[in-house]
Amino acid sequence: MSVRSARLISREVLPFAMSLAALAMLALLVDAALHLSGQVWIGRWLGIPGVALIAASFAYSLRKRKLISSGKPVELLRRHERLAWAGSLLVLVHAGIHFNAVLAWAALLAMLVNVASGLTGKYLLGRARTRLTGARDRLAAAGLDAAAIDERLHRDSLTYDLVKQWRVVHVPITLAFAVLAVAHLVSTLLFWDWQ
Repeated sequence: MSVRSARLISREVLPFAMSLAALAMLALLVDAALHLSGQVWIGRWLGIPGVALIAASFAYSLRKRKLISSGKPVELLRRHERLAWAGSLLVLVHAGIHFNAVLAWAALLAMLVNVASGLTGKYLLGRARTRLTGARDRLAAAGLDAAAIDERLHRDSLTYDLVKQWRVVHVPITLAFAVLAVAHLVSTLLFWDWQ
């Protein structure tokens, strides 16, 4: 393995994998702790704050689409990442290891795909931006003017623009998760044993 490949794995692939692994492990630990302490009922209610945290994370999307004007986009993006991760953790604990509802599992699967696509976009976009900026800096240090740099990096710029389009996949997955989560909530309310 080359030094470049090792660096790519340690800086890009490992943080992505660790984020997903931490989410899964923490969900399993919290769920196990609830089961061992006889507090399984708490998990049943964690879906509500989990979905609330995920919904709160959409402030970034609203700001990005200029539907709201408050907040700094960079800070909102960081908050989006943290709130969505924490909300996903609570939803995972809420789901537990119960295989009794197809709709709930479809919503959970859509949420997990959404988290994975969000993390993929975050790391891919960061890598592409870093690579393009580094190439621009190296060419500028070599004495090339802006027009020559743009010409040399035309393909890289196109690739970066293409990577920025990952939201074309992320947004429909988010919408699918939202629809399935609402359907799960409605079906739960309809079929709840209210006695």
